[in-house]
Amino acid sequence: MNHIAQRPIESLIARYAESHLDPANEIIHFICIPAIMLSLLGLIWEIHPLAAVVLTLASLIYYFTLSIPFGVGMTVVSGAMLAVLYALPQAMVLPLSIAIFVIAWVGQFIGHKIEGKKPSFFEDLRFLLIGPLFVLGFLYRRLNIAY
Repeated sequence: MNHIAQRPIESLIARYAESHLDPANEIIHFICIPAIMLSLLGLIWEIHPLAAVVLTLASLIYYFTLSIPFGVGMTVVSGAMLAVLYALPQAMVLPLSIAIFVIAWVGQFIGHKIEGKKPSFFEDLRFLLIGPLFVLGFLYRRLNIAY
């Protein structure tokens, strides 16, 4: 049998995709994953903006080890999210982040109820970091960008 070895990122995306096959669940995830990412950064921003930057840099190191194109894309996405948090009035960051976080997670669990499968991160916490790549990968495929 002739097997073509998958890179770790390809394997992770394929495993993540197994529990995200229903079109409704995919749409929910395409909306909720970036919202959760923004809200999580906002919650950490509320502790201290530098903490949000450090967390972002740590995640970017991981993303670059998986794939340079994904690392570049997540740098752009993360930078835009940090810019939004910087531009928001400080008094709005915490309440907005909490509201988005709760609503987006409810959406995620509704999506998984529709799918009939539990969220991937229940099996492997790395999938909390792979979710954003799943969304970005969809965009990359549409734009014919290899990752």
